[in-house]
Amino acid sequence: MAKNKSYNRAYVILIAAIAAFGGLLFGFDTGVISGALLLIKDDPALVINGMEQLPERTQEWIVSITVLGAAVGALGSGRITDKLGRKKVLIIIAFVFALGSVGLAAANSVAALIIWRLIIGLAIGVASYTVPLYISEISPTHVRGALVSINQLAITVGIFASYLVDLGFANYPEGWRWMFLVGLVPSLILFIGMFFLPDTPRWLMSFKGEDKARKVLDRVGETNKEEVLQQIKTNIEKETRQQQSSWSILTAKWVRPTLIIGVGIMIFQQFVGINTIIYYSPTIFEMAGFGADSANAVYDAILPSLPIGAVNVIFTIVSIYLVDRWGRKPLLYLGMIGMVVALVALGIGFTFHDSIGGALKWISFVSMIIYIPFFAISLGPIAWLLISEVYPTKIRGLGMSLATMVNWAANFLIANTFLSLGKVTTGQMANPAGEGMLVNPGGAFFIYAAIGILGLIFVYSYIPETKGHSLEKIEEHFLAGKHPKDL
Repeated sequence: MAKNKSYNRAYVILIAAIAAFGGLLFGFDTGVISGALLLIKDDPALVINGMEQLPERTQEWIVSITVLGAAVGALGSGRITDKLGRKKVLIIIAFVFALGSVGLAAANSVAALIIWRLIIGLAIGVASYTVPLYISEISPTHVRGALVSINQLAITVGIFASYLVDLGFANYPEGWRWMFLVGLVPSLILFIGMFFLPDTPRWLMSFKGEDKARKVLDRVGETNKEEVLQQIKTNIEKETRQQQSSWSILTAKWVRPTLIIGVGIMIFQQFVGINTIIYYSPTIFEMAGFGADSANAVYDAILPSLPIGAVNVIFTIVSIYLVDRWGRKPLLYLGMIGMVVALVALGIGFTFHDSIGGALKWISFVSMIIYIPFFAISLGPIAWLLISEVYPTKIRGLGMSLATMVNWAANFLIANTFLSLGKVTTGQMANPAGEGMLVNPGGAFFIYAAIGILGLIFVYSYIPETKGHSLEKIEEHFLAGKHPKDL
């Protein structure tokens, strides 16, 4: 974080840290299924029609239904967030997270699992844009990038924590129930903590008046308080003059570039395949041969996911340090090039598995260890940061909810097709454990790499460099009809 300006550092970091428990829940509840799935698919109480394990399509739905719920939650709650305020919405979703954790732990059928995973998904969808929106609007300008990236750090911590929890309960009878129940703890922390935090000055200015907005800016120690207040007021007046309807503003000509930025960056964030790694890493490691000769196969397939989660956390911390120093676009270039290289390596490893034998385990492990840090310094935090920066104040919640809905829809498509896509493109491979056949995911990784190359072209052509610009200055740029790349 920059040190050349004074602000209420401790209070601002406390606000960001409490709100980021929404991000931690996002990460935990999306990541915990990776280990739980290995137990769920073989649980005699859940397996249907006398099969040995749940069919692949059923497994895909258990994983991906949360993502579908997130897409619905993201789209349906944007206007609620703009009307009720960022704070109240975070309190509501904390309660839903808590309820969902208990419901999943008590589920006694595949149908119940899917219903509760859908409910958790609704909360994840709202949290995934409300948390960065809240932090972005309440942060002083010169540390906004780093503070919003704390949310992405919390997501990675949640994912890593989910891997630890999965490993801890891997050998317990019905251990998947305890894996889900642990999510109750961060839910309660977010629920209680948000009661003691303020709403954002930009939302307060729009709906509660200047005095309340001023008080929050005083508390966070915004050094350019009067200038920020005036910019917020001016932009709200401009938006009001141009259009009365939030949906009309969203479709106005000067706002269209922000829609392209938000929708585009979210599509590429998902279509490079990040959530095949997050949701299916133990499954991928099982395909590659981890646990093939072990009596604790589930434990051994989950274990290599731990360094994946740890690297994700470490390099997200690196991104927090770099995002307000290097800028958004340089990190996007570096990260996307690295991801493409790692995905190509994964594709080659699985495609030629017959020739390389046992080396596939280590090719898959090393490739994923390379892939994760490049994602963690680039598309991981920066996609969420950009959508919290580019939309106009009056419809920032609505705009972010639309972009987030697209993100989750893309996520759903990836999560719901990974196993099927591998089967269609590169077929099946012999199970390293010696029993039956497994999907070969090599073709899926090649497709993700090709999309990564297209993403590089998009970043070069259309993504603005928002480093060092206030939210109001960014909005003025688009109001003037200028090209995003010219910021």
